[in-house]
Amino acid sequence: MDLTVIAYAVYLLVGLGLTIWVARTLSRNGQVFLADVLHGDEKLAGAVNHLLVVGFYLVNLGFVALYLQDDTAVTNAREVFETLSRKLGVVLLVLGVMHLGNVYALNKFRRRGMTDRGQLPPVPPQGWHTAPQGYPGPQGPWAAPAGQ
Repeated sequence: MDLTVIAYAVYLLVGLGLTIWVARTLSRNGQVFLADVLHGDEKLAGAVNHLLVVGFYLVNLGFVALYLQDDTAVTNAREVFETLSRKLGVVLLVLGVMHLGNVYALNKFRRRGMTDRGQLPPVPPQGWHTAPQGYPGPQGPWAAPAGQ
């Protein structure tokens, strides 16, 4: 059997396995983060999580398939390992960059949501209070003159 075919088969198996492992790990551990980003809406977080996993599979498996082709012939065991390390290294870098991009984008949504939530008072204002007796009141050029 041709060593190039063996290198392709090993690359596909390892690339597929890595993609599935990373997708499951991100899906399981990202559920809590998504729920926080989406203000505790578990149903919406589950739906978004599933859509992200499907997109992750499509992009990464498509990349693994497109990156399979190699113009160099593999003639010995050393070249098998060199080809595999180069291809799998690029796949791992792409997986990592995609993961960091997703975390960055979700963190921006999370921060925006936290800022929006922080601007609302916990209880709506009930009215204004007058200054207590003996309190000097406002001072400065904008204050009303004494006796008014």
